[in-house]
Amino acid sequence: MKFTEQKIKGVWVIEPRVFNDDRGYFMESFRLEEFEKYVGKTDFIQDNESKSTRGVLRGLHYQTGEFAQAKLVRAIKGSVLDVAVDIRKSSPTFGQYVAVELTEDNKKQLFVPRGFAHGFVVLSQDAIFTYKVDNVYAPQHEASIIWNDPEINIDWGIDAEELLLSEKDRTGRLLSEAVLFD
Repeated sequence: MKFTEQKIKGVWVIEPRVFNDDRGYFMESFRLEEFEKYVGKTDFIQDNESKSTRGVLRGLHYQTGEFAQAKLVRAIKGSVLDVAVDIRKSSPTFGQYVAVELTEDNKKQLFVPRGFAHGFVVLSQDAIFTYKVDNVYAPQHEASIIWNDPEINIDWGIDAEELLLSEKDRTGRLLSEAVLFD
């Protein structure tokens, strides 16, 4: 696997070695020893999966306090633009984001550490998105930053008229009003 730290420290793109032949392909999507060598110790406790159609934008979500989560995400079908926003107020990259296209073809994964808001938008007709998390879902500690916050200014790579948003994602807070990490 190839591990590449992004412009924001702690965010990693992970590219597996893929072995193709006329039957299909084989790859290791996760190997603990390699992951810990580059990223560090992370105790993943749950795998999640979602299916969405083109234009669905999920995010920018995070959990606060003791229920903060690190995530290892990838698209196993289709294509998504995946975004991690640094919301650690003491960080030199506070308010900045990393955006990576994750596709069934490039098989890239993105590691999003605790202290980040996370979201993605589906660019293909549909997508199946999967992620490992290191903490349980705690709805009482869930928070959301509005997807179009002008301070962050994310280029989602899709026209706003095409977006399909949940009520939660339409009513997220601005970064300036959000619960942040130290």
